Amino acid sequence: MKNIALHSIHENLGAKMVPFAGYNMPVQYEGVTAEHLTVRESVGVFDVSHMGEFLVEGENALALIQKVTSNDASKLEIGDAQYSCFPNEDNGIVDDLICYRIKENTYLLVVNASNIEKDWNWISTYNKEFKADLKDLSEDYSLLAIQGPKAVEAMQSLSSLDLTEIEFYKFKIGDFAGIENVIISATGYTGSGGFEIYCKNSEVEQIWTKVFEAGADYGIKPIGLAARDTLRLEMGYCLYGNDIDDTTSPIEAGLGWITKFTKDFVNHEALAKEKEHKPERRLVAFELNERGIPRHDYDIVDGNGNIIGNVTSGTMSPSLGKGIGMGYVPRLFSKSGTQIHIQIRKKAIPATVVKLPFYKG
Repeated sequence: MKNIALHSIHENLGAKMVPFAGYNMPVQYEGVTAEHLTVRESVGVFDVSHMGEFLVEGENALALIQKVTSNDASKLEIGDAQYSCFPNEDNGIVDDLICYRIKENTYLLVVNASNIEKDWNWISTYNKEFKADLKDLSEDYSLLAIQGPKAVEAMQSLSSLDLTEIEFYKFKIGDFAGIENVIISATGYTGSGGFEIYCKNSEVEQIWTKVFEAGADYGIKPIGLAARDTLRLEMGYCLYGNDIDDTTSPIEAGLGWITKFTKDFVNHEALAKEKEHKPERRLVAFELNERGIPRHDYDIVDGNGNIIGNVTSGTMSPSLGKGIGMGYVPRLFSKSGTQIHIQIRKKAIPATVVKLPFYKG
C-alpha cells in the first residue's frame, strides 16, 4: 500500500486509515455524521491525494481528448473545467473524470485513483494515432478538497486572488497559503461549494497547516472518505465502481448531459442509437418510505417480490434522516413517483423513485 504525503498528519489526528485504491487513506476522524454536517454547515477538508492527474499537451492534445472523452472539450476556455467520461467500446464507461484547460494546448485530466493504470493504458492506446505529449503526474501531486458554505470566506486570507470570482467549474492558478502556481478549482464532490487545491507533494504540508489556521474561526475540521461518500450520494453524484463501471452506459446512468454527439468519440454511434431508442434500464434515485438503510447490492423488487434491479449506492442520509439510494431498474420503473421496494434482509421496504438531488441545500 502507498502512503499519501500527509499520512503521518492524518494518523496524528486520530484518523481511521483504510486501504483504498492502493493507498492508505483516512476514512473518518470523529465520525461520519459529524463530519458530514461540518461540510454542509461550515467547512471541512478532505485529503484526496490518491486521485490521478494526467497532463496532455501538444497541438493534438485536444484531438486526443475529443476522441477518448464523451463531453465536448472544444468548448473549454482557458480556466474552465469540465466533467466527462471515457466511454469504452462495449457501451460501458472506462472512468469518469474532470478535464481542465490549463493553456492553449495544455490540459489536465483528473481521474479516479482505482483506475489510474487502466485509464493511462486506455488513453495511450488511442494516442498512438494522435501523438500528444502525455505525462502521468499522479505520484507527484497532492489534492485537498476544501468544501462547505464557509470555504470561500475562510480561505480568502490565503490568496491574493479574489476567490469569490472563481465560478463553479472554473479555476485559477495563483498563490495560495504562501505557495505559487497552485490550481484553485471551484469543483468538488459534495454539493456544498468550496475548492479543490492541486499542489506538489512537497508543498501540501504547508498548505494543510495554513488552511487549518485560516479556518480555525470557522469551525474547520478534517473530513474522511466515508463522509465524502454520504455527501456525494445526497447530491446523486455517481461513484465509479458502484453507480457506473465498464458495464454501464452513460445514457442509462443519466449522463447524457456529458455525452455530446456533435463530435466523433469512442463508441459514439452505438451510444447515439441507445439514446434514440432509449435504454432498457435506467439509474434511478429513491427514498425509503419506512425506516431502513439500503446498501450496495441489495435487491430492488416490485410489489410482487420479483427482483427488478439492484442498489448501486445507499446510505442513511445525515442531512435528511432517511434511507436514500440509487440503483438500476427497467425503464418502466424509472419515472419519478414510482413505487419500488428494497429487500433489506427478509423484509421488502417500500421506496419511492425521486428526482435528484436528494439534498436541496
